[in-house]
Amino acid sequence: MWTDRRSILRNLTGTLCAIAAGRLPSASAQEVSTSLPRVYTPTRTRSLKLSYPWRQQITTTLFWVGENPSEKNPTPNHASSWDPEWAKNYGGYDNPDPKKRAWDYRPAAFIPKQNPFYCALPFNDITEPDIARRVIPWRKHGPISRSSRSLCKSQWIAIRHGRKICYAQWEDCGPFLTDDWSYVFGYARPKNRENNAAGLDVSPSVRDYLKIRSGIRCDWRFVNLAEVPPGPWRRYGANNHFATTTESKEDQAARIERLKKAREEWLKNSR
Repeated sequence: MWTDRRSILRNLTGTLCAIAAGRLPSASAQEVSTSLPRVYTPTRTRSLKLSYPWRQQITTTLFWVGENPSEKNPTPNHASSWDPEWAKNYGGYDNPDPKKRAWDYRPAAFIPKQNPFYCALPFNDITEPDIARRVIPWRKHGPISRSSRSLCKSQWIAIRHGRKICYAQWEDCGPFLTDDWSYVFGYARPKNRENNAAGLDVSPSVRDYLKIRSGIRCDWRFVNLAEVPPGPWRRYGANNHFATTTESKEDQAARIERLKKAREEWLKNSR
């Protein structure tokens, strides 16, 4: 049996060598080729889907639009790294007081003009253009934001604490640093050593949804638009890829009140 197998292998090897050297008649070459397994080459290139890793156990601190400077946060948040009139364009002071928040995680005093689910990471592609061109993974896919030349502004991230995941848009730079690309786009730990090496700032809406406090450790990663599921983070904002921007403030307010009353009625009847 082994002799037969060796003989078959020798004959097949010799035939293939003859085909490669052009010494085998075309009919024999065709006969041998039909006996070999076929390999199919795809005619279409596969669509590339970027996948981003989790940055785990990152100290996460709270910040908000309109925040005044303090000992722990010396930079006021009336402006952002990409928007000198951030508070005005947001629509007002994003009051972090839990008693001043609406049931759908927005500030209760007004309908925000931008997504109340926002965050800050310590890199600014506008002030670090050479590094940005080299490290931003989605730079070849065009700007994410519709209102800024920054490729980072309004990019979506997922933030995880325990079993809960929240989604927010990158709208400012920090905490403290704006050049920590090896952490934001790599695998290094945050360079910042303030506030227990904080590496992520989140808005009051993110805090309330995840039920966390400032200084807790969370995981985060970048996500594509297709990975952002339905949730309160899709509801508001001209910078929000999912929000309806043609609705007037009055229509928005009326719709929110209807939803609020319907929710309260449901809670009342379910007791």
